[in-house]
Amino acid sequence: MKISELAVRRPVTILMLVFIVLILGFVSFTKIPLDLMPDIEIPVAAVMTTYSGAGPQEVEKLITRPIEEAIGTTANIDTLYSLSSEGSSTVMVMFNFGVDMDDATLELREKIDMIKGFLPEDASDPMVFKFDPTAMPIMMLSLSAENMSASELQTIAEDTIKPRLERADGVVSVEIVGGVKDIVEIRASSEKIQGYGISLDYLANILRAENFSMPGGRVQKGEQDLTLKTTGEFTSVEEIQELLIPLPNGSTVRLNDLAEVELKADEPTNISQVNGQNSVALMVSKQSGTNTVQVSEAAQKEIDALHKEIPGIQITTIYNSADYIKLALGSVIKSAYVGGLLAFFILYLFLRNLRTTLIIAASIPISIIATFCLIYFSGVTLNMMTLGGLALGIGMLVDNSIVVLENIYRFRQDGYSRIESAVKGASEVGMALTASTATTLAVFLPIVFVQGLTSTIFKQLAMTVSFSLVASLVVAMSLVPMLSSKFLRVDRSRQDANGFDSILRSEGGQALAGTEEELSRGFFARHFRLQKITNLFDVFYEQLNAKYKSLLKGALNHRKRVIALATLAFFASMASIAFVGAEFFPATDEGYIQINVRLSDGAELENTLEIMQEIEAKIKGDIPEIENVFLEAGYAGDMTGAANSNRGTIYVQLKKLAERDRGVNEISDIIRSKVKDIPGAEIRVSSMAMASSMSGGTPISINIYGDDLDTLKMIGDDFKEILKGIEGTREVESSYEDGIPEVEIKIDRAAATQYGLTASQIAQAVRGIVSGTTATRFKYGGTEIDVIIKGDEYYSQNIQALEQIPITTNLGFAVSLGQVADVSIKRGPVTISREDQERVITVSCQLSGTDVG
Repeated sequence: MKISELAVRRPVTILMLVFIVLILGFVSFTKIPLDLMPDIEIPVAAVMTTYSGAGPQEVEKLITRPIEEAIGTTANIDTLYSLSSEGSSTVMVMFNFGVDMDDATLELREKIDMIKGFLPEDASDPMVFKFDPTAMPIMMLSLSAENMSASELQTIAEDTIKPRLERADGVVSVEIVGGVKDIVEIRASSEKIQGYGISLDYLANILRAENFSMPGGRVQKGEQDLTLKTTGEFTSVEEIQELLIPLPNGSTVRLNDLAEVELKADEPTNISQVNGQNSVALMVSKQSGTNTVQVSEAAQKEIDALHKEIPGIQITTIYNSADYIKLALGSVIKSAYVGGLLAFFILYLFLRNLRTTLIIAASIPISIIATFCLIYFSGVTLNMMTLGGLALGIGMLVDNSIVVLENIYRFRQDGYSRIESAVKGASEVGMALTASTATTLAVFLPIVFVQGLTSTIFKQLAMTVSFSLVASLVVAMSLVPMLSSKFLRVDRSRQDANGFDSILRSEGGQALAGTEEELSRGFFARHFRLQKITNLFDVFYEQLNAKYKSLLKGALNHRKRVIALATLAFFASMASIAFVGAEFFPATDEGYIQINVRLSDGAELENTLEIMQEIEAKIKGDIPEIENVFLEAGYAGDMTGAANSNRGTIYVQLKKLAERDRGVNEISDIIRSKVKDIPGAEIRVSSMAMASSMSGGTPISINIYGDDLDTLKMIGDDFKEILKGIEGTREVESSYEDGIPEVEIKIDRAAATQYGLTASQIAQAVRGIVSGTTATRFKYGGTEIDVIIKGDEYYSQNIQALEQIPITTNLGFAVSLGQVADVSIKRGPVTISREDQERVITVSCQLSGTDVG
């Protein structure tokens, strides 16, 4: 028994199956993860190594190159890219698409283990991890309060906000950016500690040993079993000040007689502000595979509760990817909804039979709901691609149903019963519809099997279209015949009518005949008064039909001309491809703008903050579309996340798209015009777009390869000038940057050996006096803070003072740094980039008023 015959003979069974599919579809719809774009497993792994105190060139020589050589023979590598910066090496490994990343990272670890012993002793063990796009933050929050200091905001963020947000469903981590921590700073007098024959390391060890507690086991007290605990932790700053320090001669001295001890805020490396107030940023990341919108809503509930529990604080949402996801997907759903209604209306205009129209219209939502079942069980998310596939498929969903219903209608007009017409009509076109659907599937399905990023993104669109077509075929061959056998009615009283009916029959449209009378007394005519519209449509169709007949007749009489014109049109369209623009993703308006600020090398953090506040004042008062402005001075905002006192990033949040008249690109141009004349600052303005970021950075980039950095820089500068001269380019920049002036201490090994000193001892002594050493952690106000011991502030004021830093030898006497090292000022690159084991400089630019193609 064929599927159509089974559906007609067993209507209750088909209805039950339809209800089951509807229930499964609705449940599946609520369970499908919601995201902007498909989950993409980018085959990229990273190897990160730290080597404190080493410059970019030293890191490249001692860390990056050995790692590149070791992992360069790994199978299925597409590209090796590395970044060597001060104290840090990052090697990015891009594999071919389709590679099992678990096996690939395991092979990387095995190869790196083989060369660990050849890396510098002071370098950390290389860390290997996979790149996960879903680990990117979905929300950026800003914590501020009018009457709280930066350190108080930091404490609230760490102790209260972060734990509460991480408790929300789907939140995997919350990273705190900015803010200032409290520390206990101990400034030891070098003169005094040398006079007593001790060192900074000795003081740090004493502090570490005195701030200590340890369980001591269990003791018996009568019948009780008590826990034994020895407690010696510091309870106050005063206790640290009064600590007695044992001296080599057997006596003791109080710590505050050797050093200044005070509780203070640590020196900030960056400063965050939101709408002019000091703030702390929090970056919220979700678990892989979770629903971005649901995670965002769960986090927002915690934020609302925190506002009520902690008076005076303000948690501002600077960026929320869920907002754009809901806006974008809502737009697609609305388009699909409107498309479905238009399809229904157009069907009615042609069919003029409410029952017939409803039978076909019923196939649309049932096919879509059935598609949701297939989407859910295939592990696909609900995103722009899948919803776009559904919207694309709606027009094709009705094709199968129309063909089946038209054939059933024809059999009814020929005098067959409802059941016979439904069975014969559906069976007759079954093979043709299956072949037609298969040919359409043959167009989309190959995308599923193609490798590469494009396939990964568009595969879900192809799968959704295929699912919807398969569902529509099943519905057309089962539900439509069943409904037709029950509800389809043919009005034979008008079969010989003239006008519109006769035209349709002459063109093979007998199924549409005899419906004008029903329309005049039908539901739509009575309630929506569409008689005038249908009459106008009749006139339009008659005229169109007449013109088409005339055109077709002329084409048949002039076959050669038609072929010549078709050939000419074909070649003209092929030639016009060269003038059609091209880009990976179209520009989108997510309502966020990023402003990167760079001052001259060596600029202080306070100066950077002043420039950024000037930019904020210029744009916020004159652009009403701005909702919030978040700035972070001292942060580059790039992939390295490096802290630089001469750099900063401003994030501008615009009002919702429906609440403003201007788009993000127009507002970005206005901002550029307002900030271009600010002296002493290099300012780059760009819109933030989640979808376009997947295409990988700037639209235009030129890679220049070579060994000599000076030559590469010179060629890069030439390309910058060339790009600047091309119309439509802006914000041209090079990846090569001269580093800020830095003090280099070059050890004189011969002199150091005479005093029994090693390079490591000298470096640690300098670092201990200038930067300080974290001796221990001190519980203060329920929070653990660092106890940092440093040398005299005098030694970090200038180079001459730096050369006088005392270095204690193994024999107990001190020599100055200038006696065992040369101190000079040097300037080198901030970072050294390499691609496929070659140095590379990238010149890139943004586009304005044009596209990549």
